[in-house]
Amino acid sequence: MTEQIVDVLIAGAGISGIGMGVHLKRQCPALTFTMFEQRDDIGGTWSLFNYPGVRSDSDMHTLGFDFEPWTHKKAIADGPSILAYITSIVEKYKLHKNIAFSQTIVSASWSSEEALWTLTMADKFGEQHKKCGRFLFMGTGYYDYEQGHDASFDGRGEFSGQIIHPQFWPQGLDYANKKVVVIGSGATAVTLLPAMAKTAEHVTMLQRTPTWYAVRPSEDRIANGLGKIMPSKWAYNIIRKRNVWLQSILYKYARSKPERVIKLLMKDVRKALGHEPNSTDFTPPYNPWEQRLCLVPDGDMFTAMREGKASIETDQIKYFTKTGIQLNSGKHLDADIIITATGLKLAMAGKVVFTVDGAKINLAEHFYYKGCMFSNIPNMAIVFGYLNASWTLKADIVSHYVCRLLKYMQQHNLTIANPRLDDPDALEEEALFDFSSGYVKRASNILPRQSTTMPWRITQDYRFEKNVLLKEPVNDGVLTFTETYSSTNAGPLIDQETPLRQ
Repeated sequence: MTEQIVDVLIAGAGISGIGMGVHLKRQCPALTFTMFEQRDDIGGTWSLFNYPGVRSDSDMHTLGFDFEPWTHKKAIADGPSILAYITSIVEKYKLHKNIAFSQTIVSASWSSEEALWTLTMADKFGEQHKKCGRFLFMGTGYYDYEQGHDASFDGRGEFSGQIIHPQFWPQGLDYANKKVVVIGSGATAVTLLPAMAKTAEHVTMLQRTPTWYAVRPSEDRIANGLGKIMPSKWAYNIIRKRNVWLQSILYKYARSKPERVIKLLMKDVRKALGHEPNSTDFTPPYNPWEQRLCLVPDGDMFTAMREGKASIETDQIKYFTKTGIQLNSGKHLDADIIITATGLKLAMAGKVVFTVDGAKINLAEHFYYKGCMFSNIPNMAIVFGYLNASWTLKADIVSHYVCRLLKYMQQHNLTIANPRLDDPDALEEEALFDFSSGYVKRASNILPRQSTTMPWRITQDYRFEKNVLLKEPVNDGVLTFTETYSSTNAGPLIDQETPLRQ
């Protein structure tokens, strides 16, 4: 039996994939699409991570979708609330019928002759099958779901207690009245510390280097007030625009006047902590926004420290012992449980193996096109969210752009859109991200290339990219198009008269 061809193949049923599915239904209702999720549930990050206190590190007025208001009181939301929000959208737009669960994309092969992507899929039993589509949307996120970054430590096997990575949190872990050491100082560690301190005997956050903290209320009083006097959509849009503007101002101010931003951040930390913070634990060797700021809603981490339930230790690990961790300074940290919140491992495009017309593709050799496609790879878009703002801001504008592109191809009876770059070496190149975060540096060998000028780059500027993707012409003289092939397998990408059906 011939495999049925769909218009759009979507990889991933997290924020990016779900958002794209809704945008397609709203903007291109004649389009057929199938979404593939390698796990057995929707939600991506928000169904994968189940460690204590898991929450957003962006406000929900920007982490929420542009088409669906966030109406809860808390702007900094916990993981279950975010998953419920995503689930309600899937139900509202009846997306379940478009999602195939427990399907891992092993490879993706493009044929210019057929104007077709062919995906090789593997189910949970390892059985493989193929699925074909005209356009491929990669909404797989930016980290490896199967592996976290777990730094190696001498003597690890000697420790008699439990060692846990937050990405693979064991269900029902009992840490009541136990000594816990959390290795790391990023968003995960900052979340774990106050959540576990509620019942643990003591929680120590062991950091190699300090982090800059942004203390802010978990509830947005202005947003909640507006929600009482006007329709939720209006209030949501007003606060979304305000927060985008404030985030942009803070980021640019931090990069241009770091010493002033440091004073503002430390003022809030001092107030939340209740005393003068020591420089060893609270002064990073980098400026704010050279790495992502760690959000501390309601100052909960500092409350746990004030109450004596938690503490920060800044030192280097010498080795693990039977009862804890020996530090370079000579100090020993006793522990019943050690949590290695040492970061994530980046993975580009879900680790899928790509080929274009029989040639294997290495994404690290291709340039970003407008931050959402790749040079010389036809009919494929990808979401890689912002490092200095919420993921969904990027996911929304990429989805809008792809819908614009698909409609343009429909109107002009086109089958292929290719960001063509004939001479990559002629471009002036720069590092993809101006961030010093460990997870970015560790992934430098797999990240795509970028130029110093558009359209061959990805930026960290939402307002700029929104203008590029939503307002600039689709046919910009760089994106090349191919008309309908005569082959029986290749018709128009979208045909309102006779749309492809699943």
